[in-house]
Formats: sequence, structure tokens, C-alpha cells
Amino acid sequence: MSTATTAPPAPAPTQDAREPRSSKHARRFGLPVATALVMGNIIGGGIFLLPASVAPFGTISLLAFGVLTLGAIALALVFGRLARRLPQTGGPYVYARAAFGDFAGFLAAWSYWITAWVSNAALAVAAVGYLDVLVPIHESTLATIAAALAFQWLPGLANLAGTRYVGAVQIVATVLKFVPLILVAVGGLFFFDPDNLGPFQASGGSALGAVSASAAILLFSYLGVESAAVSAGEVRDPRRNVGRATVLGTLGAAAVYLLGTLSVFGTVAHDKLVGSTAPFSDATNIMFGGSWGGAAVAVMAMISILGALNGWTLLSAQAPYAAARDGLFPKAFTVKRRGVPTVGVVVTVALASLLTVYNYTAGTEGVFEILVLVTTFTATVPYLLSTAAQIHFLLSGRSDQVSKARLARDGVLALAAFGFSIWLVAGAGYAAVYQGVLFLFVGVLVYAVMPARKSRAGAAGVTPEG
Repeated sequence: MSTATTAPPAPAPTQDAREPRSSKHARRFGLPVATALVMGNIIGGGIFLLPASVAPFGTISLLAFGVLTLGAIALALVFGRLARRLPQTGGPYVYARAAFGDFAGFLAAWSYWITAWVSNAALAVAAVGYLDVLVPIHESTLATIAAALAFQWLPGLANLAGTRYVGAVQIVATVLKFVPLILVAVGGLFFFDPDNLGPFQASGGSALGAVSASAAILLFSYLGVESAAVSAGEVRDPRRNVGRATVLGTLGAAAVYLLGTLSVFGTVAHDKLVGSTAPFSDATNIMFGGSWGGAAVAVMAMISILGALNGWTLLSAQAPYAAARDGLFPKAFTVKRRGVPTVGVVVTVALASLLTVYNYTAGTEGVFEILVLVTTFTATVPYLLSTAAQIHFLLSGRSDQVSKARLARDGVLALAAFGFSIWLVAGAGYAAVYQGVLFLFVGVLVYAVMPARKSRAGAAGVTPEG
């Protein structure tokens, strides 16, 4: 295992020589697409249930949301700083490996990959739930499975078509889902009634306990802030645009979250909101009358989830692609066409599809729910390693020539982001952490095999890919 003293030198700031060159189907992301990628991946389908999920705690949950937003922005700023230093595809994998060596880099890539394909399976299942509002298919297991697989493979095909199409789909999905979300968030303010807010602290107990309890639900709303950093190799002028896209995307998502939740809180009566299964639908019905809100929200949710699946499918292939180039993942993951790691996309979608089929045929939701909870832990491993890497760079003097004030500011941001990441781990719960550690231990076995092959190839005088 490599240590910090034997860690490989930081990669060059230019495009890797092994990176396939662009074609008419591969196009580098500019700032708008990179920002849309961040926003689209942070905001999936969860926002449509979020107000009802935290309503039992009262409006104190808005305070928890504000604290979490500050933590997410700190994390976003740290990823922006790291991307300026190491603007390569792979994000957390690149940062962890440069700071702490191969093993830490592998853990970042492995845990991020698990998070991506398990989350994709969960997103597809959620999308089917919204589709059932429009076209009742729940009575047919076969139709339900077919719909879930379609939600996974359509974004997969868009990815295989090339980054040019990934960016186009992401822009369209982001616009289509944010227009109605902003309409409800802003329009709801005109129907805002303070009497609907209910008690400030509805759950009883201490205020700190209520904030922590509501935060446990809200903590994972900001997963995805690293999206632009993971795809830095596909972003034009990554030193400049990755940081900007990360911060702009996080701020945009935070504005939609906070304003949307506040509007629903003030539009739907608290006692009704606590038991709501479609809070945005209820708010729409109150705002405009009629009962068409459920169908409208179902369409918005499906568009939102498709956009998230489109972005997460790309990200799910980027981390193993970067690790495979260094001999830490199987060589097949280095195959790249039209700017997209094709093998990584296919393997990820296939694994998510198998998990989805199992979910619908096993006859129980327990196993699937545990796997989804695992992602709440595995997603934080790359965050912790990335923020620790930034602290390492600052303390070791491996930083750009900047003023002491800038170094101090970067240090405070890194510590805040590290604390935020620890809070994410704590919020995942004991069962999720336990299961997540088991997943990481399986990765240790994979790591034992891949570097061994790399070392044997080196001793034989050939490259790891040979």
C-alpha cells in the first residue's frame, strides 16, 4: 500500500495523453452544461417528497436546511480548489491518490462507483412510482420491470451516443424540470399563509435534537456537488469552470430546495402536509385549483429523475475509468468512445438493472432499502478523502503561491467541509455504516488483485495494460 510519502506526483494539469481525442460526437462541457450537470445530479426526484418528509419536525427543519446548505457550499468550494490543482477526470479518486497513494485513491473510486449504480437503481424505481400516477402499471410486475429498465437504459443510450448528447439531454432536462419547480417555489409565495406553517418545533424534545433529526433526512439532498469535478476531463478550461460550475450548481440547487420547501410549508396546512404523499401536487392544487397537480408533478418528477440518471450514469463510469488507467481497476474500464467510458456505462447500467429486477422479484423491499441506505455512507467516503487531501496539500506546502490569508481561508473551508462530511456519515445511521464497510472490504479484495497484476506486469517489463 502506498503512503503519503510514496504517493505518485500530482498529474499534469493538461489533458492526459492516454485520453482519446474528441470526435463530432464528443464535445467538452462549457460552464452552462457543467453547472446543469451539478444541479441536475443534486436535485433528483427527492425534492418532490422533501417538504412532507421534514414537516413532522416543524419549521425548525428550515434552520437545519440552512446549516446544511452552508456545509454543502463549503464542500463545493473545496472541490473547486482541488479541481484547480488537479483538473483531471476522476475527481475524488485523483485527489485522494495524489495525496495519500494508490489505496486511498482506489477506495474513493470504488465507493463512488458503488454509490452510483445502486443509486441509479433506486432512481429508476422512484421514476416508476411517478409513472404509475399517469399510467397504472403496478398490477403487472412485468410491465413495472420493463418501465424501470427503460428509465435506466434510455439515459445509458444517451451516454453511449457521446458527451455531446449527454450535455444536450442534461440541459433540456434541467430546463424542463426547473421551470415548473421555480413556478411552484415562487408562485407559492403569493399564496403563502403563515397559519399553515404549524409549530416551530413539532416533534418535542430539545431544539438541537430536532435540528439533528430533520438534518438526518436532509443530509443527503446535496449529494452530487462533486459532479463537475468528477468529469473535469470533459470540461473546457477545468481550472476555471469546474469550481464555478460546482458553486453555481450548488447555490442553484440550494435556492430551489429552500424556496420550494418554504412555499409548500406556507401553502399546504401543516396537518395535511405531514401525511401528504405528493406535497408539490397538493400545493399546485391549492394555487391553481382543480386536481391536475398530481399528473403535473408526476411528469416533473420523471423529467427530474431522467436528468439525474443521465448525469449519474456518466459519473458512474468516470471514477473507474480514471482508476483503470492507473491499473487499479480492470483494463476494460479504460475503453472510451465519443468522450464516454463505454464499458463503465454498460457495466453500471447492467448492475443497476440486475438490482432493479431483483427488487421487483424478490418479494421484499428490505434488502433493496438496505442497499439504498448503504449509498448514503459510501457517497461520503470520497468526500472525506477529498477534504482530507485538501488539508494535506495545505499543511504539506503543496499549494499554489498564494497569500497567508488565502491559505487560512482555504484551511477553514476544508475543515468545514470535512466536518460536514463527518455529519453525513453520522446521519447515515449504524446499519448503513455497517453495511457500507462490508462493501468497502469487498473492494479491498479487488485492490489486492489489481495492483498485484500491475506489479507483476512491471516486473516482466510491460505496461500494466499489457
